Amino acid sequence: MSGFMEVVISLLIIIGAIFTLLGSLSLLKLPDFFMRLHGPTKASTLGTGAILVASALYFSLTKGEISVHEILITVFLFITAPVSAYMLAKAALHLKLKQQAQTQGQTLSQQEGEG
Repeated sequence: MSGFMEVVISLLIIIGAIFTLLGSLSLLKLPDFFMRLHGPTKASTLGTGAILVASALYFSLTKGEISVHEILITVFLFITAPVSAYMLAKAALHLKLKQQAQTQGQTLSQQEGEG
């Protein structure tokens, strides 16, 4: 494996670890459900995806064949994460969970009151 690819793989792992850490911290620190939902579905998905791409590159280059497992996991992750976040947000809106004042957007009850 060339030195350039080692640097690329290392950067992908570092970037992935940083994004995953930021997504995990946002889950811990943000005040309400809707804000907490944003961190793991965006940052952690991107971080995990970067780590999986780095793994796929590494094993594809060292074994000399395409690493299908990591590619399939990455595709599955990028398909299911937005769908699950959407379903969680819809369930939270249906249950009328409280929002902080700084949460942007309107709840269903606010939208119904306008119409």
